Amino acid sequence: MADAIVGMYAFFAVLFGLVFGSFANVLIARLPQDASLWTPSHCPRCGHRVRWYDLVPVLSWVWLRGRCRDCGTKISPTYPLVELLGGLLGYLLYVRFIDDIGDLVLPNVLAFVVFGAFLVALVVAFFVDLRHQIIPEQTSTWLIPVGVLGTVALWVTGLDGFPAVSWEQSVLGALVGGAGLAAIAIAYRMLTGTDGMGFGDAKLLAMIGSFLGALPGVWIVMIFASFIGVAIHLVVILIRRRSGYVPFGPAMIVSTLIYFFYGDAVVPLILPDLARITGIGG
Repeated sequence: MADAIVGMYAFFAVLFGLVFGSFANVLIARLPQDASLWTPSHCPRCGHRVRWYDLVPVLSWVWLRGRCRDCGTKISPTYPLVELLGGLLGYLLYVRFIDDIGDLVLPNVLAFVVFGAFLVALVVAFFVDLRHQIIPEQTSTWLIPVGVLGTVALWVTGLDGFPAVSWEQSVLGALVGGAGLAAIAIAYRMLTGTDGMGFGDAKLLAMIGSFLGALPGVWIVMIFASFIGVAIHLVVILIRRRSGYVPFGPAMIVSTLIYFFYGDAVVPLILPDLARITGIGG
């Protein structure tokens, strides 16, 4: 019986993720254009409103064969991809906090909601930065108070263990993440006369720090992101046969997801001293 209940909640967690993946698609399309989020979904080419039965995550795209029902315009496969990613993250979030019937308690359920908002922001920032080389304020600066207040709420309700952090670490993470990366961006521009990193990246790291703390959260995210960024840059050079601008935001976001879901397993393996000092994996 207990296994059936856990399985049912896992199913709903995936549905939750799929729905929020669909919502993420709306944000990805509209935030860069400063378009209203309250306007009903419509085809950008013919303007026809999307029917409610064509808004089912993933399945609607399959039913419509990736085209608008009215004008036949192709619908990007990014839409179902984002929705599937949302479903996967919903499941991983469920496994992280509720993998047993005894975990269905207020702190864990609240963590699912708080960190769910965090993951939606990361997904939106990832795809917007890839497409437009910008990181919307709504997925960075606006989420910093949510990270701090969410951390306080989780502390009050008694959430313990990774990736929970104290409110002091949350505030420090926002300050260190934002100020540290901003200082690097300013120093790079002063030394080279060109922009190597935007302030949007600094705001994004400040938001990440507000949820994951300064030490080791921000520090580990930056270490992982540096390696990921270099690897992506090398791949781009190999493909294009020349160097080019590669946004750093996606590398930070992938790094954050690795740390968030697997940091308590990975950090003790690669940085055992840091894991012992901070208590990760202990």
